Amino acid sequence: MPVDLYREADRYILTADLPGVDPESVDIDVDGQLLTIRAQRTAPHTEGAKWLVQERPAGTYLRQFSIGEGVDSANIFASYDNGVLSLVIPVSEKAKPRKFHVLSQHSPQE
Repeated sequence: MPVDLYREADRYILTADLPGVDPESVDIDVDGQLLTIRAQRTAPHTEGAKWLVQERPAGTYLRQFSIGEGVDSANIFASYDNGVLSLVIPVSEKAKPRKFHVLSQHSPQE
């Protein structure tokens, strides 16, 4: 399963090519810091057929990604369109960059 993964502002975007996969067979799981994507493509049942060429693999696809502690795993959004699985993985509030202002304190002149 070929994938693209990039960060855009406060979220990660993951897209995976899964042509011919039934969306109902896709399982996305987050366990701690491990994101797992599983999908199943079944071969067509053709009783009595004599295959001449069979190049489209069937079976289970599995990819795992270490996502670290900086993502909001409770709000991952997944969609499937035209054979492409898309995940939007938000960055958690605690992992977002912050800016701090430095205040100057002057001691009174004596």
